[in-house]
Amino acid sequence: MPPRRNFGTTWWGRAWVDALEQRAKLDPNRLPRGRTYARKGTVSELEVGAGAVSARVRGSRPQPYRVTITMRTFTDGEWDTLLGVVGTQLGHAAALLDGELPGALAEQAREAGADLLPGPGDLRPRCSCPDSANPCKHVAAVYYLVADEVDRDPFVLFLLRGRPRADVLAELRARRAPARGERPKLPKLTDQGLSPKAAYARRPGAIPALPPPPRTAGPPAVLDLDPPASTGWTAAALSALAADAASLARDLLVGGATAAELTFEEDLARRAAGRTPAEVTALAEAAEIPPRDLARWAEAWREAGRGGLTALRETWQPGPGPLSEAQTILADAGFPGTPRTWRNRITQGNLQLRYGRDARWYRFMRSGTEWRLDGPPSASPVDLAY
Repeated sequence: MPPRRNFGTTWWGRAWVDALEQRAKLDPNRLPRGRTYARKGTVSELEVGAGAVSARVRGSRPQPYRVTITMRTFTDGEWDTLLGVVGTQLGHAAALLDGELPGALAEQAREAGADLLPGPGDLRPRCSCPDSANPCKHVAAVYYLVADEVDRDPFVLFLLRGRPRADVLAELRARRAPARGERPKLPKLTDQGLSPKAAYARRPGAIPALPPPPRTAGPPAVLDLDPPASTGWTAAALSALAADAASLARDLLVGGATAAELTFEEDLARRAAGRTPAEVTALAEAAEIPPRDLARWAEAWREAGRGGLTALRETWQPGPGPLSEAQTILADAGFPGTPRTWRNRITQGNLQLRYGRDARWYRFMRSGTEWRLDGPPSASPVDLAY
């Protein structure tokens, strides 16, 4: 069973969900059905604009319902407050440009009266369905899908309050620039530091323990502009490469295979494993291989990584020992029929067990004319035979 779909993979995406469920005073009995709808993939054409969200949601009727949600935008005074909070620390703006929302910024903005997250009465939804509840399950589904947009770019929170990223950055730059004829103000230094003698006399502290690796690779920074057209690159393509690099970096932290250790086909399968069908097709065309083949490689990589891909693509002769032993084990376990053995494969009807070079067994099931990897490997063929 695939893991349950969660909403809010970053803390700021999760903060959006928490605000919906706790602070915005929405009907708590309606939100769970919205989560279920969102997990089923019923939401399409999701668009986020200044102070508004629109989408289509499949329901019980043939035509999808139209959902529009307006969010209360900030007044000029509230924007002045919020931008003042952002400008108090250079790190706030730098973090935003890096695709992150500092927790201190969000908390300070809320305390100052310019809360980026929705509160009571901030959200006003409309849906073309006949359900008069607020929110209906279609609106609630869109609420949860907005968390994905917030995960990808925290500036979405600013956009929902009325101003796009470019306007916010322009205002921040204008606030930092000194007026004409005015000398830039230097920060007053209050910490005099240590003298060299005192610094060398200090006993060094213990080296702090490394933090645990992240559960998932973080999103890449959002680019303001596309690269020049002459390069043939787009911001989306560069973001995809950055996301892949982040995934590889996390693999290194947890001891996974590095890109240098992978063959071209293995690295292609790894990259395709996390892509949508349309992205897999584009990747296959760029690599000049049939999209159907890459889709099967990606599926095998998701199921069992490098070993699964090898088991899918490779046939080899391990010698009679492993297969004879496997047949004996299967017979002793009451495996029905007389399996057919060929090279590293034992086949019985629509089931096929393949012995890998890593001394593990891989279970394949027939799907039409193809064999598809069905789950992770095992050291014993009996574990996969039923």
